[in-house]
Amino acid sequence: MGRAYAKCFDPTGARYGIPTYPWRMAPDGYATRRQLRARGLRPGGQPVAAQVMRYNRRAGGPRVSYLYLIDLAQPVRPMTSRKWGALALAMLARRTCPKCRITYGYCLPTSLGMCVLCAFPDEHERK
Repeated sequence: MGRAYAKCFDPTGARYGIPTYPWRMAPDGYATRRQLRARGLRPGGQPVAAQVMRYNRRAGGPRVSYLYLIDLAQPVRPMTSRKWGALALAMLARRTCPKCRITYGYCLPTSLGMCVLCAFPDEHERK
């Protein structure tokens, strides 16, 4: 086992407080939030059961992913019609320019806060 793996291997939780495993070496029965979601599950209020750690020299430290027990995970709550409606209105607001009130087929850049035509009107008049 390499030096970086040895720093990340703590199955008892003595060093980090919770069981810690090197990247891609967690035992079966654990999953991250994304892995649970891919299975149609959610953590369901359970505490973090373990973590997976990887040292990254470029980022300047360890990267950690929290793991949850698959046995205690609950199914994802289904979307209600009200949630779908609220999501549709939120997406409509992201696609509508607040200045000219035109609705585009894509989300407007948040850095501008409006559509490109309203943000840079002089550049489009020259062409």
